[in-house]
Order: sequence, then structure tokens, then C-alpha cells
Amino acid sequence: MSRTRTAVFAALALVAGVSGPAVAAAPAAQAAISAIPCTVDYKIQNDWGSGFTAAVTVTNNSAAKSSWAVKWSYAGNQKVSSYWNAKVSQSGTAVTAGNETYNGTLATGGSVSFGFNGTYSGSNAVPTAFTLDGVTCNVDDGSSGGGGGGGGGGTGTRVDNPYSGAKVYVNPEWSAKAAAETGGSRISSQPTGVWLDRIAAINGVNGGMGLRDHLDAALAQKGSGEEVVQLVVYDLPGRDCAALASNGELGPTEIDKYKTQFIDPIAAILSDSKYASLRIVTTIEIDSLPNLVTNTGSRATATANCDTMLANGNYVKGVGYALAKLGAIPNVYNYLDAGHHGWLGWDDNFAPAANVFKRAATSEGATVDDVQGFITNTANYSALKENNFTVNDSVNGTSVRQSKWVDWNRYVDELSFAQAFRTELVSVGFNSGIGMLIDTSRNGWGGSARPAGPGPTTSVDAYVDGGRYDRRIHVGNWCNQAGAGLGERPQASPATGIDAYVWMKPPGESDGSSSAIPNDEGKGFDQMCDPTYTGNARNGNSMSGALPNAPLSGHWFSAQFQQLMANAYPPLS
Repeated sequence: MSRTRTAVFAALALVAGVSGPAVAAAPAAQAAISAIPCTVDYKIQNDWGSGFTAAVTVTNNSAAKSSWAVKWSYAGNQKVSSYWNAKVSQSGTAVTAGNETYNGTLATGGSVSFGFNGTYSGSNAVPTAFTLDGVTCNVDDGSSGGGGGGGGGGTGTRVDNPYSGAKVYVNPEWSAKAAAETGGSRISSQPTGVWLDRIAAINGVNGGMGLRDHLDAALAQKGSGEEVVQLVVYDLPGRDCAALASNGELGPTEIDKYKTQFIDPIAAILSDSKYASLRIVTTIEIDSLPNLVTNTGSRATATANCDTMLANGNYVKGVGYALAKLGAIPNVYNYLDAGHHGWLGWDDNFAPAANVFKRAATSEGATVDDVQGFITNTANYSALKENNFTVNDSVNGTSVRQSKWVDWNRYVDELSFAQAFRTELVSVGFNSGIGMLIDTSRNGWGGSARPAGPGPTTSVDAYVDGGRYDRRIHVGNWCNQAGAGLGERPQASPATGIDAYVWMKPPGESDGSSSAIPNDEGKGFDQMCDPTYTGNARNGNSMSGALPNAPLSGHWFSAQFQQLMANAYPPLS
């Protein structure tokens, strides 16, 4: 069930001609600010009869704020039981939600979101009036949306940013696992990606939800607003040629099976008119195309499997086919995987990767119009923003680029890489309107290990290592990293060129098993998931940094989930 209230109180006063003191005419922009001081969008995302989860988004159209407080009252006996991204208190029916230390800044035109769980008996009516710092924001506009059915809204025409003005699907299977963990209810209502990582996943595995089940559940959550559903399309022939933990079910030459048994059935379901009102975001084949750039030929990181996939062209063909088939569906938004800064940020990878992506996006009938954007850091750990050093810093005359950690990379974090790579992609022929997604599900690096400032200037390595948030042993380490934390919560339009921060990798799902585990999922054992492994050329022959006792990739890993919550940054309440 999903119910919502969003309206603009001050605008009603203008329309009704409410009298008041005479004021001088203001410029148009200033008038808009004074006419609509704030809006509050309150949505009930889940309601199970005795309890509910609510998501609240506050937009400030008045002067910028360094702190804020939103207040409302309930008509019934609703009680807030837990909350996140705000400090929530309640006295009787009156509720106050104030900022946390990390989200007090609220610019003019800026928004902030928070959520909470609550209990009730009887009715659970949505509040009809809200204030922001004592100023009335919105009143009941008479609209509400019930769950089920085909869902209201949605034209089938693509918008520039699918995340703008939309809520994002909360996978009930992941949500239940998260909520079952101690403290997990603080994040169990966050949206995460749905992984279609084998043919059987389309119809559901071991009694679990299939693609249609997820889309139907998304319609139920949608109500009368807009809803994004995030899918990871991930089953290329010879998948993950440089790793073993996530090897796929299809052999290097099975491109026809990929097309007819994987992509075609997905496309058939997504094109069902029943789902036309959903905004369906597809993340296309993580890790595949970057491997063709960095792990082939004469490079020290090359593998025979990647050389095979470069030679037979099936990565390029598969991605092109997926883009063409899914891109033909008007409400599908394709985002190609673009690795991360610690993979493609070096000069000899950066431009070549953009060219490989362009080649794939113009093969098998695809065009650049079938690509709405790119995603970085999918299922990885690279810090969103390193604040304690920049790539332009030097220590005693030695550039940060020469440090062992940065190792001549031109980027030290994901945000700077994603923004620069977007510019590069446009320069090679992708549309200027493309947007970037950054997976922030596990790159928070908070907790006691998070440095409060720069490292010492005794050497460039001491300076970088002492100040970097990313506490991995090596930037090439990718499997179940010890010390990692949840990153920025999913949000739309957080920075220039960025469509959204997303949790495409569901927190708590393993990257791979710590030791070999027999399975029928096509998943091998990769030594990078073994905490005793001493490394290879791709991670500078460093220790793997992996957590022990991990299950197969995609399986629930409670110890990791608990660590991610404990080390979250921004921290959990």
C-alpha cells in the first residue's frame, strides 16, 4: 500500500487572493520562493495492518538553512518506533523530525529525505498539515493513492532523469532479510537492485520472486506517484572473465542462448503494457566491458578468459543486443556499467574504455539513444568523496599521484571520476543528456577507522594513507571487504551530472565465498575472497582484505551486514 500527501499551502493563498500588507513587487525567482516556502512529501511505503514504513521528503524553497525541523500531528494513535536520516521525537500525536549532524544544510531549492517505522491500530491516515521551522508547508490536496492495480501516472515517455520526482522500489525479499537482523529495520525500507544473474532468476529461484513478481510488487508500492524499479541484467557468455566468484552459467560461445533465453524473455516481460507506468532502470552487464580494456593482451593483469572474450566479440555483441532490445521499450532506462575510479581512472584506461563502450552501444542494432547513462562502483567499495587530500596535492615536492595508494591515477574518488568520465563519454559520441549513477551501498567507510583529517606530511604515503577514508589494503580489492560501511543513502540528483546515488548491490549479499562451495549456480571460488590470499598483479600482490566465512556470491552474509551498519557513513541513528 502506498499513500501520499503533497501540496503547497502558500500557493493556495495567492490563488484565493488572501489580503495582507502591501509589499513591493519582487523578481520572478524571488516571488516563486516566497510563494512556495516548502513542500513535504509523506509516503506510506509499506503497511501491514499494525505497523508501517513511511518516507518523507522535504523541499526548501525559502532561504538556505543550516538546520531544520519538520512537524506534523497524527489524527490517530500512530507511534514512531524507529527512524533514519533524522532525529524523530513524539509527544502525544505531535511529531518532530530534526536534522542529523550530517544533513542539516538545506539549500534554497534543496531537498532532504528521511524515514521511519511506526505502529498503529485502527486507521492510519496520512497527516494533512506540515511545518518546516514553523512555516506551513503543505495541506491535504485531496489526492491519495491506494496500492495494487496498474498504478496511476506514467506516460511511457522517457524523462531526463528517471529518479527525479520518483520513489524507488523496495525489494520485499531483501527488506525482510535486513529487517530480521538486529538493527536492520533502520535501513530495511531502502531501495536496492534486483539481480537477474541467471536465466532461472527471470521466473524466480527456489520459490523466490521472479521478474513479474517484482514488477507487480512495484505497482503495488507505486500508488499514484512515479516509481523506479532497478534491475541488474547480468548473465553474459563467459561472464566476469577476470574473476571466478561470479562466473556465470553461459560458456564463452553461448551468445545465441544469451539472446534468446535471457534477454528476449526479459524484454518480453518489460514490454508488457501492464508495466508501462513504471520507470525501469536496467544496469547492463557489470564488469564486462571494462575487462576488455584492462585484462587483455600484453598487460600484466591479462587473463586467457578475457583474451577469449575480446577475440570472439561476445561481450560487445551481448551488450549491444541487450541495449537494442531493452532500449526499444519506452519506459526502460539503460545504464551501462563503467567500472570505478580504481579500475578505469588511469590514463591508459580512461579514454580506451569510453571507446569500447561506444563500440558496444553501436553494435547489434543498438545506438547511443539506447543508453540513458552509466553506473560506477557497482558492488564495489571506492569512496564517494575523499575530503582529506586531492590528486593535485603534493608533499615535500612529491605529487599525491606518486603515492602507493593513488599510483598515478588521476582520480582519488568516485564522484570526481564519474563526473569526468561522463564528459569523456559525451566527447566520444554519447548524448549530452546522459546521467551517471554511483553505487554507494558499501563505500561509506565510517566508524572509528574513519580519519578526521589529513595524514602526516612526513611522506606522501603517510599523508595519503593517514587521510583516506577508503581503508582497503589496495584499491583493487573487491570481495567482502573488511571494515566497509554503508554509504550515502539512495537519493536523486545529488551532484552535477549524477542522476542518483543508488544501492544497486543489496547490502548484506556476499561478493563470493571464502572457500570453495559446491553449487549449481555456476559460481566458482575466487582467491580474492579468501582472507589468507596474498594477492596477484591486479591488486598489487597485496592481501585480499576479505572477511572470513563468507557464503556464495549473492547469498546472505549476516556478519558483513552488521559490519556495514556499524561502519555506515553517514552513520545510522
